[in-house]
Amino acid sequence: MVATAAQRPFDPLVDLAGIWTTTFAERYLPIEGAPPVKYECVDGKLVTSPYEASPNGYGMLRLAMLIDAPVRASGCRVYPSVNLMFGAQRWIQPDITVLNRAQTGVWVPSGDALLVGEFVSPSSRNRDRIDKPAMCAEAGIPYYLVAQADLRQEFASLRLFRLTDGEYVTVAEAAAGGLFEVTEPFEVSFDPVELLDL
Repeated sequence: MVATAAQRPFDPLVDLAGIWTTTFAERYLPIEGAPPVKYECVDGKLVTSPYEASPNGYGMLRLAMLIDAPVRASGCRVYPSVNLMFGAQRWIQPDITVLNRAQTGVWVPSGDALLVGEFVSPSSRNRDRIDKPAMCAEAGIPYYLVAQADLRQEFASLRLFRLTDGEYVTVAEAAAGGLFEVTEPFEVSFDPVELLDL
């Protein structure tokens, strides 16, 4: 006997497809039995991507450590993954976020973000380089950072963008062996090779 829709158990991935909201996310995420993943949402459509251990995980930690003191000196705070909300049906979990003030809730309004940073990974290359910057620019987030960390090739890079006339333009960039140096939105200077666990 084939189960009908009425007999089928509720499956949030199927039954909420296209209508995800922050309310549903708080109730049904993480999905029980699923591997650990990032849960992001674009216009009600849930997007998942696997968490990466090394080298991106290590790079995220090192970057947060390298910029923490200057970020705090500027009056801001650096956070690892947060639920950055653009609306009830749209949110992302950046790899690193600099916020204008300390946060206490589950959802962080995009207006509180000074900088969003993503470590590019194979599972989210287009989203990190195209989709997320477009969302952040539309929301008016002043800075966007793209990082890469490839331990096998001993390669790391950083590229910082500033929002100018509604689009992100490059402010600074550097690869391993060079110097990533910026004075805005806070002062930092280091070789991107420091993002690698060498």
